[in-house]
Amino acid sequence: MDYLELWENAKEELKETAPATFNMWIEPLQAVSYDGNVLNLISAFALAPQLIKTQHDDKILEALKNASGKNISYTIVYDEEYAKKYEKEKKKELLFQKRHPEKTEEEKIMDNLAQMQSSANLNLKYKFSNFVVGENSRFAHAAAMSVAKNPAKKYNPLFIYGASGLGKTHLMQAIGHYIIFNKPKLKVKYIKTEEYFNELIKNLQSGGNDKTNRMDKFRQKYRNVDVLLIDDIQFLESKTYTMEEIFHTFDSLHNNNKQIVITSDRLPKDIPTLPDRLRTRFEMGLMVDITPPDFETRVAILKNLADTAGIKTSFDVLEYIAQNYVNNVRELEGAFNKVSAYSDIEKVDLTLDFAKKVLKCDEEKQKISIEDTAKAVGEYYGVSINDFLSSARNQKVSSARQIAVYIAREITQKSFESIAEFFQKKHTTMLYSYDKIKSEIKTNKELEKSIDEIKKMIIR
Repeated sequence: MDYLELWENAKEELKETAPATFNMWIEPLQAVSYDGNVLNLISAFALAPQLIKTQHDDKILEALKNASGKNISYTIVYDEEYAKKYEKEKKKELLFQKRHPEKTEEEKIMDNLAQMQSSANLNLKYKFSNFVVGENSRFAHAAAMSVAKNPAKKYNPLFIYGASGLGKTHLMQAIGHYIIFNKPKLKVKYIKTEEYFNELIKNLQSGGNDKTNRMDKFRQKYRNVDVLLIDDIQFLESKTYTMEEIFHTFDSLHNNNKQIVITSDRLPKDIPTLPDRLRTRFEMGLMVDITPPDFETRVAILKNLADTAGIKTSFDVLEYIAQNYVNNVRELEGAFNKVSAYSDIEKVDLTLDFAKKVLKCDEEKQKISIEDTAKAVGEYYGVSINDFLSSARNQKVSSARQIAVYIAREITQKSFESIAEFFQKKHTTMLYSYDKIKSEIKTNKELEKSIDEIKKMIIR
């Protein structure tokens, strides 16, 4: 086996083990030699060597071992000539696609099923094909795909929960699109809970002798379907009559082996006033969560946005946006749309300096002090500023202080000397705290989630 074949075989495995970043980081890597049990790779992106070594070293070593049958190592270096060649090829591909705009099979199917799509109340942009899968959403994506392929067979209901703007609606509607494309005989209906409530109230308030008939039609609209997608179920809170209608609709569909998919910004048990009979029904299937995307996934999402819109920009622009918009996909997309719109209006290239000028993230961060971050961490963990500044070494204070140091460094970008001065500790202690938390969040999802929540408290 030559080194080119070895790398191609390893990449086949990496498609499965690192799907979120494969197309962007690993696929462009090119094998150039194999010497002394070391496979030498070159990259078209300056950031790739460090990022890949940090995030995917174990996966690549395992894939190389499986492909070769022995333990071998590898190197990655940035190659400027290869970078120019790679960019040139990408430009050719984009130009060809623009000159030969051929509809995909999916688009052809959508043309034929336009009436079904309209009836289902689905948004065309929310499909599996443009959902960027990361560690934050891998399980939810797999569950959604399983439901789409086998509605009412495995997970019924499927309950997807997570904060606003993380992709719950995207996944839910992707299920609907997939079923319409692949199982056109099934009837799909998507509805937001708030819209369901408004429609119910409208039918209840309308006068006339046909009120009973109107309510029957309203109920059948949502019960005479094969797949019901209910978005933002938390809006049921305190709406007693709507809860009653949802309860009977749920039972009617479930008893007739119809698929139900629900999204919410919280778990059923955390929705106040939700009756037990509804809560237990929501919990009887599979509940999956989506958390904020990590840095790699955010960059991949931005790259996908740029490619889809045909917008030319450099990776440092995408990295800058990804570093500064960490809470959810919606604000990430909003930031990208803002800089690309300004670039288009002012007829200038979308460079890093231009993105900084438009978004002003650095200016906003400068307004946040080390004390601001410490107060937020203290509030979250029930620790005071005095506790942080004291010599207390109990586990609660010590752990919270380390997290405060990490967040202060991440958000304010202040030097470790400045952070040490605030906490009245040694510079080496601050460096140790930062490195410890940075390493721990790679494997501790609960800690990563807590830090994201604290950052939201600070950066509003």
